[in-house]
Amino acid sequence: MSEQRGALYGVVLAGGTGTRLWPLSRAGHPKFLHPLTGTDASLLQATVDRLDELTDPHRIFVVTGVAHAAAVSRQLAGVPEENVLVEPSPRDSCAAIALAAAVIARRDPEAVMGSFASDHLISDKAHFTEVIRQATAGAQQGLLMTLGITPTRPETGYGYLECGGVIGDGPVLAVAEFKEKPSYDVAESYVKSGNYLWNAGMFVWRVDVFLAELSRQQPQLAAGISRIAQAWDSPAREEVLGEVWPTLPRISVDYAVMEGAATVGRVGTVPGDFGWNDVGDFHTLGEVLASDTAGNVVVGHTDENKPGVLLRETEGLVVVPTTGRLVAAMGVRDLVIVDSPDAVLVCPRDRAQEVKQLVDQLKDAGELGYI
Repeated sequence: MSEQRGALYGVVLAGGTGTRLWPLSRAGHPKFLHPLTGTDASLLQATVDRLDELTDPHRIFVVTGVAHAAAVSRQLAGVPEENVLVEPSPRDSCAAIALAAAVIARRDPEAVMGSFASDHLISDKAHFTEVIRQATAGAQQGLLMTLGITPTRPETGYGYLECGGVIGDGPVLAVAEFKEKPSYDVAESYVKSGNYLWNAGMFVWRVDVFLAELSRQQPQLAAGISRIAQAWDSPAREEVLGEVWPTLPRISVDYAVMEGAATVGRVGTVPGDFGWNDVGDFHTLGEVLASDTAGNVVVGHTDENKPGVLLRETEGLVVVPTTGRLVAAMGVRDLVIVDSPDAVLVCPRDRAQEVKQLVDQLKDAGELGYI
């Protein structure tokens, strides 16, 4: 199949277990496979659907783990099965992204690649599409592009991008530095300055530029990925993957490549404001999905013939019914209530970020069946 020069390929990273959405999100059925979008589509399906004006299904790749490959292929009937790249074990985002870049480069050396998380919600698809097109123009010029989100509050849960000057005559800004998740006071100063964007973990670049930068900064990882890519379309794929993959460093693409590239002026960004949310916990899920007049949110579609959820004199609840059992609440406010077949979670909404600690406690106790 002949490709247009510099065509955009979409790469979706479908990894992680979303421990702050426990007990809904589990190792065996992580959050990206769940319909948390306010529609019947899963987060993964919504991520792929969002790219339909930018690329074709045969140019969409998904990187996922062994445990989820079958479910991913089932949910994404339009994506060719050979485009689901299965990593034998989690090695963090750099190895996953590099594998996709190397496989795409063998097919189309001039390709531009966009990398997207599988578990983000975006409400303004038209503006998102426009921003990706602007980022693609920056990528064509040889920049490693990262999408920055215009901050709406001093958020301590995200990393930030410190912006430099305008590059060229378009909307592309230089990224001077990647900043770690800040304290509240530092986050407040970032937002007030108007010079910082949230780091959304979405990237656009030419595959050749990214792989060259990877070789410069992470030669061991780059060499390993190159060996795997060379064997990808051969009978030796599984053998080489099994031998090389476990030796690759576990490192995020921000640490491995983007921070070092920014210090030498190779990273650009396009500010975006397209209703982005990373669905990190039940509280943020409650903020983005439709609520009733008292601010209660019921997640997921329940059977119309059964009440599913019965609320009386409640405010600001996030209720997640998954079992068909009736969930009833009365006289309470600002709680998260999650009913799953083998575990029930109740916690205040303002402590939803801490749910991960319960998962850690279960791990420490050896109760892996609940994880």
